[in-house]
Amino acid sequence: MSNAIECNNISKAYRQGAIETPVLNGLNLMVPAGELLAVVGSSGSGKSTFLHIAGGLDSPSTGEVIINGTNIHQLSAKEKAKFRNQHIGFIYQFHHLMMEFTALENVAMPLLIRGDSPKKATQAATELLEKVGLSHRKEHRPAELSGGERQRVAIARALVTEPSLVLADEPTGNLDFDTGEQIYQLIQSLNQSLKTSFIIVTHDLALANKMHRQVKLDHGVLKPLTDVTHG
Repeated sequence: MSNAIECNNISKAYRQGAIETPVLNGLNLMVPAGELLAVVGSSGSGKSTFLHIAGGLDSPSTGEVIINGTNIHQLSAKEKAKFRNQHIGFIYQFHHLMMEFTALENVAMPLLIRGDSPKKATQAATELLEKVGLSHRKEHRPAELSGGERQRVAIARALVTEPSLVLADEPTGNLDFDTGEQIYQLIQSLNQSLKTSFIIVTHDLALANKMHRQVKLDHGVLKPLTDVTHG
């Protein structure tokens, strides 16, 4: 089975004046195609830094990230942006939708940025909104949608380019239990139907335990969750 992503010996330190603060320390990870992986860890453990490096939004101090055979941190900024658009989807705790556009326009946006025709982008966005149960809300703007509906639009937007990998940062962290459960069911369904890999950073151990595999970010390295003390 091929890997959706390989992170090899990733280290990251931030420097402020003479002070250097290490965040990631020789982190290694392989995620097979189609896997649902949960990454848990306390606040400040570097989970968001890890996701940003995995998605090419930040650069490691050392190490490499390989997605679909490409070492993404060897790409230029322009090449990296194009690669993200084609291969990676992002879901955040706060949906980051564009408030002036409808749900349909928000979901179609990555395809239009890629250069697809408006007709093709609209058709693909319509199909994804139907998959996430929002075809009846496609002409509504984010302000007219509930929190759960906005997050479903964000998930559709992340998946519309048919990425091999989706990186999700606390996707249920801003939702009530029932809505969070609906989002999990949706992620599971899309994972099964589209064979997309998900790396989900979460504080929610109940959500983490539903993933195929769980790891904990502890002192800058990833460990199997069963091998560390919960807390």
